[in-house]
Amino acid sequence: MKPLALALLAPLILSAATVQEGRRLAVHVGGRAVEQGGEMRFGWPGTYVEARFRGTDVIARVETRGDFLRVSLDGKPFQTLVTPGPATVKITGLRPGVHAIRIDKLTESQSGGSSFFGFFTHGAPLPAPARAGGIEFIGDSHSVGYGNLSATRTCTAQQVHDMTDTSQAFGPLLARRLGADYRVIAYSGYGVVRNYAGKFPGESLPFLYPRALPGEPAPAAPDPGWKPWAIVVNLGTNDFSTPLHAGETWADEAALRAAYRARYIDFVKELRRRQPQARLVLMAAGNFHAEVAAVAAATGATAVRVPALAMTGCNWHPSLADHRVMADLLAAALKGRRG
Repeated sequence: MKPLALALLAPLILSAATVQEGRRLAVHVGGRAVEQGGEMRFGWPGTYVEARFRGTDVIARVETRGDFLRVSLDGKPFQTLVTPGPATVKITGLRPGVHAIRIDKLTESQSGGSSFFGFFTHGAPLPAPARAGGIEFIGDSHSVGYGNLSATRTCTAQQVHDMTDTSQAFGPLLARRLGADYRVIAYSGYGVVRNYAGKFPGESLPFLYPRALPGEPAPAAPDPGWKPWAIVVNLGTNDFSTPLHAGETWADEAALRAAYRARYIDFVKELRRRQPQARLVLMAAGNFHAEVAAVAAATGATAVRVPALAMTGCNWHPSLADHRVMADLLAAALKGRRG
């Protein structure tokens, strides 16, 4: 068997006649997903699916629709699927014993998404992985990890897609450090009341937040099993990164900032009603830290000021090093706050 090294490979396609799938594994899903028969659809960034088994082989069946999906075995990258379409990844010749398999959604899909059809083994299925508690990360492109793999700030739309790895954004970095599950509910370009350059008026991240899939209006089904001990919100960059232009809702920046504070307070209260056990942490850069501090004071949340970052990722977005800085900052803010 080849070493488990990361490679961008075309998926191994096996016809239904040649695949002897074996027993289906119980799975643990990190993130929102919609189950329809034997298909699990997912669209929010950073979604992951994992399972455990005892044996020497495992099969994963997915359909990628523009996403990059990384398949990992025993914590090590095995294959990254980059070609759209149905794919069956078959791993054989493993040492006898217990193994873990996982699929991570690396890229952002603001509409559509990919599908998961199951893990299978000829060995013995084991209970799915379980962790004590989790963290929910709500935000924009910074939470997505937009272009964080890029070595240059100048990127095409395709390069932004290809150079995005949500699993290396600050949220998943922090959650893995703490041994916690995580969810990323984030959408590039969106804010609390205003999106980048005033686009798509009437929509915002709080508007999209209830959805099961970001590009479809249907709300997520209630999930009593998801009880995060912390919710981290990083919203405001898009509200204030571009000047107001004629025809927008707000007469001036003061009115925009007042609307931002009011809607953000309502959104935090809504999150607290949904998850009363969770600590609320609100991140902010310098140009809107005062507004976030006011929201935190009004809601009992914790405000965390993000320092100036290098922003050497695509289109002046956080780099991998910047994401590590933010993960460190949040780790310090959350220390001793797990209740």
